[in-house]
Amino acid sequence: MKGDTLQIFISMIVYMAVVTGIGLYFAKRANESSENYFLGGRSLGPLVTAMSAEASDMSGWLLMGLPGVAYWYGLSDAIWTAIGLAAGTYLNWLFVAKRLHNYSVIAGDSITLPDFFSNRFKEKNKVIMTISAVFILVFFTVYASSCFVTVGKLFSTLFGFEYRYMMFAGAVFVVFYTFVGGFLAETASDTMQAFVMIIALVTILIASTIAAGGAAAVLENAQAIPGFFEFFGIASPTIGADGTQVLLNGVPQFGEAGKYGLYTILSTLAWGLGYFGMPQVLLRFMAIRDAKELKQSRRIATVWVIISLVAAVSIGIIGRALFPAELSTYSEAESVFIVLSQNLLPAFIAGLIMAGILAATISSSDSYLLIAASAFSKNIYQHLIKKDATDKQVMNMSKIILIVISLVGIIIALDKDSVIFTIVSFAWAGFGATFGPITLFSLFWKRTTREGAIAGMLSGGIMVFIWKLILKPMGGVFGVYELLPAFITSCLFIYIVSRMTAEPSAEIQDEFELAKKQA
Repeated sequence: MKGDTLQIFISMIVYMAVVTGIGLYFAKRANESSENYFLGGRSLGPLVTAMSAEASDMSGWLLMGLPGVAYWYGLSDAIWTAIGLAAGTYLNWLFVAKRLHNYSVIAGDSITLPDFFSNRFKEKNKVIMTISAVFILVFFTVYASSCFVTVGKLFSTLFGFEYRYMMFAGAVFVVFYTFVGGFLAETASDTMQAFVMIIALVTILIASTIAAGGAAAVLENAQAIPGFFEFFGIASPTIGADGTQVLLNGVPQFGEAGKYGLYTILSTLAWGLGYFGMPQVLLRFMAIRDAKELKQSRRIATVWVIISLVAAVSIGIIGRALFPAELSTYSEAESVFIVLSQNLLPAFIAGLIMAGILAATISSSDSYLLIAASAFSKNIYQHLIKKDATDKQVMNMSKIILIVISLVGIIIALDKDSVIFTIVSFAWAGFGATFGPITLFSLFWKRTTREGAIAGMLSGGIMVFIWKLILKPMGGVFGVYELLPAFITSCLFIYIVSRMTAEPSAEIQDEFELAKKQA
């Protein structure tokens, strides 16, 4: 290993040691009870709530996936996605956070999202709880695989090691860390990692802008590529027979600019709808110690997400100016942040900056694994399989499921050519369409019925698969991002089926009014 590479390696090992230390520090408290392990005893402060929510939400795609889109296709696809995400973040904190926190306490002191849905509708046979848990297991397994892909790409690009070995090693580290510390370790480290991520993004943004000769030079290069720096157009890299971008005298070639019309913009903005159904974010709303502090959390989260998204998109644009021919496939383009770090910064600093990618990955994958494990152990194992399970047995089962989910995620992530952005977009759509509509209807429409909730969740989740795998390949009007039609479908089913079925009981309506008064 060369000197510079060794310095990068050492700095990242130091970072991983710090994260592991956090997990061990919280291990004893986390394992005192399932409420501590899964929800931290509802003890989070406003800063930790905000920063851990955003860090767990953004994952490695913020530092690799989003810059990769901007590097490959230009401004439009990346910036409209960023605008949708920023708007979704703000609206979720503004409308959902406080009411969900209060309602989750009123509805049986719920400590997981499936718990809340089931308690909200006073279920006896736990159908909603089971459906919720199954969808969480499916989509979080896909999400976890995207994190493992990120780790594999990071270490194989940096150190030249075999992708699969690095992916597996990263997965083992994340599993160990989550296994030991639970939710408290997760939120504490996520807060630290949110700072690392934003520092990394801003540092690379500044360093790369200077290296490129300033913003004017970057803009000139971007405008020279057809459709690359347009809000209503998109670049079209020319791909050769070998699957890589064609070079002519060392210059990457592009075809005519593609159109980026209103229909496509609405499709991309639909990313923002996903926030209303993201368990890892909604769980933070439930875990804060005082609902009055959510206003402060909202401000922190909104500022963080705007700065981070703008920096990530800009890094992809600048990367195309500095290293136009370095990354010749869409999959390789997701390494633009790594390439910039290695070439523009001293080795040890570059290692710390690239720890931001590791931070993003860890902060997301631990959330995904923990929530998925809790969905099974609390909502299926304890309520359906072994109703007399002790608190200790529930926690032990969650750790077994955590390992199983990780193994499935590793299998999905074995393909080194996987595109992180594509994997994340599918899982994001799944959660947004399955849980987003029912979260909103549960919190804001008293007439929502149990039957409507079941119909909405099933129709939304199933439509994601139908649209992605069957309809979207047809192109044309079906080319829209699957979250939008699936979200609309779920809303329609909830409303229509709720209207067709009997009104909720007086007890359910009284609880709704109580939660409304406290909002």
